[in-house]
Amino acid sequence: MTKGKTNKDKEEAAKVRIFAFLVFAFGIMMAFIIAQNAQADQITHKFKSPSFNGMNTSSHYLTIENQEFNRRKTIKDEIKAALEEAERDKENSTVQRFLRNFESRVYAELSRQLIANLFGETPQTSGTITLEGNTIVYSSDGTYLTLTITEADGTITTIKIPLGSFTF
Repeated sequence: MTKGKTNKDKEEAAKVRIFAFLVFAFGIMMAFIIAQNAQADQITHKFKSPSFNGMNTSSHYLTIENQEFNRRKTIKDEIKAALEEAERDKENSTVQRFLRNFESRVYAELSRQLIANLFGETPQTSGTITLEGNTIVYSSDGTYLTLTITEADGTITTIKIPLGSFTF
């Protein structure tokens, strides 16, 4: 056995050196190619909101204003609808319906009594009725029935009805 390197060992060492050189050269070549394709630009920050960057600012503000206006209008409409519903519920309560029905029947009875006084078995030619601060004066001359209504505020309304055109 010899202490030196044999030819075969020398050949293998040369092959390893050549392979290492090729790998190193390929790595440098790849780094150069990658460096050639890589391009850089200055990094800048741009705000997306028109409030900050100034582009389309007026349309942005208009959009915000429209959203706020619609939101306020919706709230007002909801409050108004709720108040109207509460008012309708109040007007349609059982007590309110009873009072309206009662009032209607009282007025119908007063009207029936007025007609009986004017055209009944013993007709009256004139009379006066006071109702809720309003004064109703009626008179008949055989041809016309005249109603003079004086309201509480002093407004006077006169109605003249010809008697010959209808019968009871």
